[in-house]
Amino acid sequence: MSVFTVIVLLCGCEQRTNIFAMAPWIREFVLLLGFLGFAFVVMMLVFQWDALPEVRGKHLSSQPQIITTERIPEQQELRKKLLRETCDGDRDAFTEGKHSLDDLSVEELDNFIVDDKQCIVYCFIPKVACTNWKTVMFVLNQSKPYPDPKSINVDLVHDIDKLVYLNAFPREEIEAKLKNYTKFMFVRDPFTRLISAYRDKFLQWHDEYYYLNFSREILRLYGNLTNPPRTVKEASVTELHPSFYNFIQYLLDPRTEEKQPFDLHWKQMYRQCHPCLIQYDFLGHQETLQQDAQQLLRMLKLENDIKFPPSYENMTSPSSVSEWFSTVPLEDRRKLYQLYEKDFRLFGYRRPGELLDG
Repeated sequence: MSVFTVIVLLCGCEQRTNIFAMAPWIREFVLLLGFLGFAFVVMMLVFQWDALPEVRGKHLSSQPQIITTERIPEQQELRKKLLRETCDGDRDAFTEGKHSLDDLSVEELDNFIVDDKQCIVYCFIPKVACTNWKTVMFVLNQSKPYPDPKSINVDLVHDIDKLVYLNAFPREEIEAKLKNYTKFMFVRDPFTRLISAYRDKFLQWHDEYYYLNFSREILRLYGNLTNPPRTVKEASVTELHPSFYNFIQYLLDPRTEEKQPFDLHWKQMYRQCHPCLIQYDFLGHQETLQQDAQQLLRMLKLENDIKFPPSYENMTSPSSVSEWFSTVPLEDRRKLYQLYEKDFRLFGYRRPGELLDG
């Protein structure tokens, strides 16, 4: 189909008749205007499609993305705009009935780390590059020139005494810092994050705490084992661990949170950082981690002082999600999505229809 034909078709039946009845110079002028209008529409469509994933349906892919440096600020504005609009759409649901910072308990601010020298507040979320960012926060507490974050023992940064936490301050100071400091957080595709948490806490036999407090109970309740091994060392001999489906069963069981709150490694992200009550200046994504980290350091004027650590090579791949969920029945996948739906919506992650629409 020629461009001329397309323009004529776009004019509608009545307009097509009038065009052919016009004098030649008028017809050429009208067609030129039509062509220019058509070209403008095409250019707008191309721009919209080539724009950021948030523009295309307001959903991010869980796949790692490459965004040019020039477009990262635009991407940030779109992420924050989506967050604001989603919060405003059902604020009570996303804040669990809380209306201001005054409604947050001291315990609900456990994830907030402060750097008073740089005027930064970081809300960490386990399984979302939090070890790397805690390392950066630790390094910023040292004297210049800052040590290389790669040289820091990662066990050190998980020691609560090595970092400064927001809830250690009086209430008035907490509110002042949240109002005036640069606040940032990083998020991740919710299902990929769950897989990462499972791999870390249930497939390795080095953590006595997680075995005794979680694995053993999951094996007993959902793994049909009346008397699981009493220690992680005993379990490691036979490589006994809960299956991924056992873990999902545990998350979906209403008795789980009746007994105790979710562990931070699988607790919903919005419940840890309260993004509908706290206005963040920067929203990073695991899927664009290195680019976002560099942009944030530039924003903080630290790009020449510190280098963000590289990502782990063994990081959970988003492309493996379908394989992991192949053992989980469709109905349970849908229930799990409902459990984490607010994270998907607030942070722009697409609904995984390939897992839910079977």
